[in-house]
Amino acid sequence: QVQLVESGGGLVQAGGSLRLSCAASGRRFSDYGMGWSRQAPGKEREFVIVVSWTGSKYSADSVKGRFTIFRDNTENMVYLQMNSLKPEDTAVYYCGVAQTPWGGIPKTWGEYDYWGQGTQVTVSS
Repeated sequence: QVQLVESGGGLVQAGGSLRLSCAASGRRFSDYGMGWSRQAPGKEREFVIVVSWTGSKYSADSVKGRFTIFRDNTENMVYLQMNSLKPEDTAVYYCGVAQTPWGGIPKTWGEYDYWGQGTQVTVSS
């Protein structure tokens, strides 16, 4: 059974940084893309950033230059480093995995096979 557990959320002031972690378990993820999406109150879920199993990365325009993703395949972990945070980054952040044997980059949250329960990030102004 696949499980994804996020951690690292919290309250931070605008301009600050946070690092989210996601521990994946239940199978090997060597041919999975690993990514993050978020959902703010009253808004639809939004894709944020992804790293493919080949190491290619893609991020939404709203976080380009501020958010970085990296993965540790030996530990089945994926991390989201968030810098220069803005109040509009406030949301619940979800970690997800998408099986992509062809090495593609899943760029929409609907392409993902599994999601975690989420961790709250609140950015105060």
